[in-house]
Formats: sequence, structure tokens, C-alpha cells
Amino acid sequence: MSIPTILGFLFGIGLFLGSIVLNTDNYLVFLHAAGFIMVIGGTGAAAFVAYEPRYVYQALKISASIFFTQKVGRNMLTSEVGRVIRWGYMVQKSGLPALEADAKKLRQQDRFLAFGVDLVISGYTGAEVREILSNTIETTFHRQLVPAEILRNMAGNAPAFGMIATLVGLVIMLDHMGSDPSKIGPGMAVGLLGTLYGVTFARILLLPTASKVQQRQEILRFRQYLVSEGLALLAERRNPRYIQDKMNSFLDPALHFDIDKMLSAKS
Repeated sequence: MSIPTILGFLFGIGLFLGSIVLNTDNYLVFLHAAGFIMVIGGTGAAAFVAYEPRYVYQALKISASIFFTQKVGRNMLTSEVGRVIRWGYMVQKSGLPALEADAKKLRQQDRFLAFGVDLVISGYTGAEVREILSNTIETTFHRQLVPAEILRNMAGNAPAFGMIATLVGLVIMLDHMGSDPSKIGPGMAVGLLGTLYGVTFARILLLPTASKVQQRQEILRFRQYLVSEGLALLAERRNPRYIQDKMNSFLDPALHFDIDKMLSAKS
């Protein structure tokens, strides 16, 4: 579980509920089923009109994933450098076919890495490996950004449907104004709840979710470029120390891999 994400979400909801508790004793006035249905239902309906259903379902599914920890962490990047360096020593000792055993294991765990290793084993040059993997990375990245785009579109629509709910409430209020003017105040309060729901739904859930989905895809893309550079260097038969220095140049100095520590740990 991603504890900071959960705490941030609960804190945002807590601020909203806390402001209500501190300012009124009539909590039920903030409950308005019609406005809630208009915001949630209208936002969802507009998303299905604007995008293919499978992409909308994907966006809704990925929204729940933000509450779980991202698989690609900072320490994993250092591990990726170490893995490619280990492969570098294997290639130096036994040639490219030595990678085949690892490639078989990776096919079920990491398809991108397995694909890259297959390119190296197939005999592509370093430049060709970079080109093919770069194309794979970018097309995958833009494909995976579609859910974030959908969530941002929903965030833009939610306040609009909240306003629609507000306008419906105001029309009903004005229709009853002549018969009972005392209901104008309560009617106005109920009418404004639609806008409140729409803005809150967009700002606490939809927009932050879209931003986190995009950020995680950017982190994954960075990791893929790091790995693709290492695989290209393997294809060029570069020595492990050069591979280390080139891959370390992508990383924060605090995350740099050290071959000497690896060799001393083995000895």
C-alpha cells in the first residue's frame, strides 16, 4: 500500500469534513442525492461518450492502483545497473548466448527487458537496439498516458455537471418562490451543493489521480531508457566498467552502482 497517498487522500477528505463540523451543526444539509448522482453519473456518461469504453474502464481501474506502491523505486534503478553489469561479465566470458537462460526467466516477469535481451542475442548493433527500444518505450508511454488524459477530462467535466445540478436546483427553487418565499434560502443552499460536489470530486480525487498516473508512467519510461542504454552497450560489447559509468550517468549520484563493491562482496 502507498501510505503517503492514502494519508493525503484521507487528509483532503478530513479537511472538507472538518470545515463542515466547525461551521455548522446541521450536517445533513450537505447531503443531496440528486446533485451527487448528477455529478458522478454525468461525469461518467460524458467519459463514455468521449472515449472508447475499454479506455474508460482502464482509467477507472488504474485509479485504484494509485493507493498501492509503485513497483519501480529508486533502489530498483541501482539494481538494474547491477544486473546489466552482471550480464556484461557473462558476455565477456561466454559470449551473447550466455544471456539466453536469463531471457527465458524474464519473459514472464518483464516483457520489455526480455524483448531487449532477445534483440541483443539476435545480433543487432547497439544503435539498432537503441532505436527499436526507444520506439517501444515511446509508443508504450503514450498508450499508457490515455487513462491520465481521460481522468483529466473527467475532472474538467465534474464541476460542469455540478453547475448543471445547481441550475436545476435553482430553477426548482424559483418555481416555488411565489408560493413560499421562506424556502428561498434552504433551496439556494441545496442548489449550490451540486457545484460543491463537482469541484470537490475533481480536485480531491480526479486531478491528483491523473497526475500520479502520469508521474508513474514517466518514472517507468526513465527506467526503460536506462535499461535500453545498458542493453545497447551489451550489444556493442562494451566492458562492464564502461557500462557502469554510462548507466550511472543517468542516475542521482546517491544511486550510483559500484563494481568494486560488487567484486569485493563476491571475493
